Amino acid sequence: CQHHAASLLLLPPPPSCPTLTSPGGLLSHVGTFTIRLLQTSTFQNTSFVETEGLGLLEDIELGSLDKHTWTIRFYQPWVRPSLPRSDWDTIENMIKIYLQQFSHLINEGAMQKDVPYPFVAQCMVGCELYPNRTAQSFAYVGYNGQDFLSFNMDNATWVLSQDTSLSRYVQAILQNYTAFSELVEVLFNDTCVDDMELLLRNGKAALERQELPVATVFARTPRPDQLLLICHVTGFYPRPISVAWLQDGQEVPPGPALNTSAILPNADLTYQLRITLAVAPHDGHSYACRVRHRSLGTGSLLIPWGR
Repeated sequence: CQHHAASLLLLPPPPSCPTLTSPGGLLSHVGTFTIRLLQTSTFQNTSFVETEGLGLLEDIELGSLDKHTWTIRFYQPWVRPSLPRSDWDTIENMIKIYLQQFSHLINEGAMQKDVPYPFVAQCMVGCELYPNRTAQSFAYVGYNGQDFLSFNMDNATWVLSQDTSLSRYVQAILQNYTAFSELVEVLFNDTCVDDMELLLRNGKAALERQELPVATVFARTPRPDQLLLICHVTGFYPRPISVAWLQDGQEVPPGPALNTSAILPNADLTYQLRITLAVAPHDGHSYACRVRHRSLGTGSLLIPWGR
């Protein structure tokens, strides 16, 4: 359900790096794969709501929802052939019914509880497929960029992420909103394993894509008694990576002198991060940045800091 940077609060942590093989023409895999449908609905007033939607397999954009017609636009050439046209028609129709009811229910609740316009409602539904072919579905609702409600698939009940009069009111409404639970059940509980394995087979090349990291080491001197050693790593794919500073060949453990940024996306669907180590100038130690990544195989990239 969500899109944009404000939605990141609802995203679960990224799964481990997958490995795909195709023995005997059938796809088997090691690792966990996650598919997500993200929705962002901006309620400008009681009569105008604008909805955006995005489908993701891992970090690969599968397609989006046209905000005017609520039809699916496919981003990858292998996505549409993965399922029969009748399946896509069914999914599209269910999404349209769901969005119509969603907008009506949210507007009705907003008027009942005097919620000020404009506001943003976000939803995320999806499932994780595990190596033993079992699957776990999930659903989250956000309000103005904050976690709001989550759906317990085991007993089909909504759980409060924040306990307010508004969240309790929406919880009661959604508990009686069968269209949502039916959508989740049909799209994920019934079809997650079979449909995702078709997507994994057709998208094998995209999921197995590897880009080598490029690392640069440089230094900053914020004050005379401190040297900041910076290792900037960029251009790598897939996302999981290990970057560390070595002091005299030994990995520097986590501590106040070590600062690692989040892994950030580049425009070409590669990633970047930087790791900074604070040291004393001329301390007599040698330093090097070590990078380990799937694209490097069992080896690693070692970039020494040269004074």
